[in-house]
Amino acid sequence: MKAYLIGGLAADERVFRHIRFPDNYEPVFLNWIVPEKNESLVSYARRMAGQMDTSVNFILVGVSFGGMLAVEISRLFPSDKTILIASVPEHKQLPGYFRWMYKAGLPRFVPISLIKNGVMFRRLFTAETNEDKDIIRSMVRNADPGFIRWAMIAALEWEAVSESSNYVHIHGTDDFVFPHRYTKPSHTIIKGGHLMVMDRADDINSIIAEVLLEKPV
Repeated sequence: MKAYLIGGLAADERVFRHIRFPDNYEPVFLNWIVPEKNESLVSYARRMAGQMDTSVNFILVGVSFGGMLAVEISRLFPSDKTILIASVPEHKQLPGYFRWMYKAGLPRFVPISLIKNGVMFRRLFTAETNEDKDIIRSMVRNADPGFIRWAMIAALEWEAVSESSNYVHIHGTDDFVFPHRYTKPSHTIIKGGHLMVMDRADDINSIIAEVLLEKPV
């Protein structure tokens, strides 16, 4: 069975470099496509699903912004399981100040370089290995500023309400992007940060193995 992977904002397939699946799952990374002008997250998810074979069973795995896309794809094409890592399944689990930021127009005007520099600076205080820090910096440097701005706006305009119980939601208590106190995860990783997919992969892999092997495929 294919496991379709969707990275976070500014992330490519390297963000999943430490994630492992049971032997009967084939990981397939979904590549980012160019968003259309003023495109909604729902519309983008529909077009992104064009890379998938939805005629057979599959699972979805999304990190951060990719988790939101996984939620919307699973609405259109129900998956056997949708695994969200450091993400949210509905807009109600976003912190209230995100809405304030949107209403104030910040996503349209804040310099993308400021966001990139913030991610770079934060690496000085995080627990990833030096190799992983270099990979994160590389992904951030190479990320398209136009895509980042579109994604920020699309995420804040997102109005999804969770209707499914088929989500596996893995969240860390130290997530600074989507604070844990606003979320309702099925699995919590103590002291896991927003990029725990890199430095807490063993914990995440244990959860993935548990939920995917709980029934025969």
